[in-house]
Amino acid sequence: MKLQQKIAIVTGASQGIGLACAQRLVQEGARVMLADLRPEGAEAAAQLGDAARFFRADVSQKAEVEALLQATLDAFGRVDILVNNAGVTHAADFLDLQEEDFDRVLRINLKSMFLCSQAVAREMVKRGEGGCIINMSSVNAELTIPNQVPYVVSKGGVNQLTRVASISLAQYGIRVNAIGPGTILTELAKQAVLGSPEARRTILSRTPLGRCGEPEEIASICAFLASDDASYMTGQTLYADGGRMALNYTVPVRE
Repeated sequence: MKLQQKIAIVTGASQGIGLACAQRLVQEGARVMLADLRPEGAEAAAQLGDAARFFRADVSQKAEVEALLQATLDAFGRVDILVNNAGVTHAADFLDLQEEDFDRVLRINLKSMFLCSQAVAREMVKRGEGGCIINMSSVNAELTIPNQVPYVVSKGGVNQLTRVASISLAQYGIRVNAIGPGTILTELAKQAVLGSPEARRTILSRTPLGRCGEPEEIASICAFLASDDASYMTGQTLYADGGRMALNYTVPVRE
């Protein structure tokens, strides 16, 4: 097990990619604090046994981030790994998007990553043993969907936050990387981009591997980045997208 005795915080961990990451980190020997606003996170943590705890937190709020960190220290004594995964979408045409919806998505998707990274990095620096921060980005940090304005803006910001944090924290032995998933079979994706057979066909026509990804496939990358196998990697965004970003046309869709 590559993460034996490591302590991790995973935000947005009650379902989807966040839950898969938490499960994989536990499989690799880590103990994990699952953070989410959804109460389902408590059940997920219970299923992982003594290696996991759950803390209800809105990670877009500084006070709640600090409470999450303190709860993790109280439970496990330290933090070695932070997985910033909490995120939402909001569909609206550019001309119709409301200010409050733009602000809400950026607060949850981007500001939360800054707040969590800053709080956890301060604790890592104080301990003096380095650490690892992993941000959940998206192919839509580089590509775009016209009715997902705040989402794509927030993910572009995540990539730059990853880069600037990696440079700022390198002197302390803290690595900062990101994962950019393509379309993964989560509830979020089903609501945002897989809501109809036509939408599914559009996605698959842009995906050379001919299928959507599974949360566990992203969790495998998370476990790699958190481990010493990635000890010389920082400031990177790894795209797991079925080939979408390399594609300059569409491909046939298998029915």
